[in-house]
Amino acid sequence: MTTVCLVGDPEADLRYELLSRETAREALATYDLRSPFENSLALDTVSLGAAVSLCNDLNWYLVRFVDEVLIREPSITDEEWLSRTLATAVRNDAVRREETDRFLKLYGLEDGRLVEPMYLARSDDAELPEYDLRDVDETVGVRVTREEFEN
Repeated sequence: MTTVCLVGDPEADLRYELLSRETAREALATYDLRSPFENSLALDTVSLGAAVSLCNDLNWYLVRFVDEVLIREPSITDEEWLSRTLATAVRNDAVRREETDRFLKLYGLEDGRLVEPMYLARSDDAELPEYDLRDVDETVGVRVTREEFEN
């Protein structure tokens, strides 16, 4: 199962915004929704392609109410998320699955909220530096494309 997690804009109540609109509500009706982070909605799809397609179907809402779209594909990694852009690139065969781990956006997790991302690049011989933007108990890794990393 591929997991999609939509992390809401701090100015919007994501669950309300999505479920109060008929088109979004219908697109999400068949999924079991949960909230792994504050102001987020997560759901499981059958494949990476289905996850990307769902995001495409919800794009109008994502642009308006979502800060971050995270996708976890177990055939790529069980521990880190993929950005929507990277997941789309993998689905379209523009990036090979084994080449997704170089660039990373590392969030702190504070009181259930994703905070202050830190961009990191992996090298073959070195471990990732510690998250040091603030004192947090946990971190959440999101693999990103080279373009997302450089911007």
